[in-house]
Amino acid sequence: MNLKTNFKKPSLGISLFVIFAFTFGVIFAQEKKIDPEILKLKAPEKFVVKFETTKGDFEVTAERKFSPLAVDRFYQLVKSNYFTNVPFYRCVPNFVAQFGDLDSLIYKPWEKEIVLDEPVLKSNEEGTIAFARSGKNTRSCQLYINYKDNLRLDTIPGETKGFPAFAYVSKGMKVVKKFYTGYQDEPRKKMDSTIKNIPEYLKKNYPELDYINKAYLLEDK
Repeated sequence: MNLKTNFKKPSLGISLFVIFAFTFGVIFAQEKKIDPEILKLKAPEKFVVKFETTKGDFEVTAERKFSPLAVDRFYQLVKSNYFTNVPFYRCVPNFVAQFGDLDSLIYKPWEKEIVLDEPVLKSNEEGTIAFARSGKNTRSCQLYINYKDNLRLDTIPGETKGFPAFAYVSKGMKVVKKFYTGYQDEPRKKMDSTIKNIPEYLKKNYPELDYINKAYLLEDK
């Protein structure tokens, strides 16, 4: 099962499948480089992140014991202010709320910094968070929150078995369940490489989407 957003190129007589490909036509624009020191950060064993969104605030508790590499990446993303004006672009009732930055200049550098696969130690229970992936060693910076107990995601077959949950909503799950779900999976399915500006496209075509305004470690506030 693929939980990642795949950006497809238009068919030229041959069906093309491109994993994570962002080709917006911004030829001369430069990607926003990641501070190398950020990628060296190792997360604390346990920490809390506050998310401020268009529907209100919620808090997430991450624990390194569940999936160390995933938690380190989550920590790095938070410390780099990655979660700024980030859309919940896939909110499917009774399934998941998926989110991540879709600005190509921000996304591409993180896409290259792959998080290696880990075993599932914590189940995909309601309120837990995991990285989306589309195959072996493809976790990077797209995540989802489980709207219910999705235990089948623990063992779903493929090149890699299951999606390791690494954190959970410890406060404000009612806020998470208020995110707009009317579009369901349509925004993700409609996005492809012909769209030059994904953030602008989403704002124009899916104005009801909810967003993360910012996220930060509570100890840093």
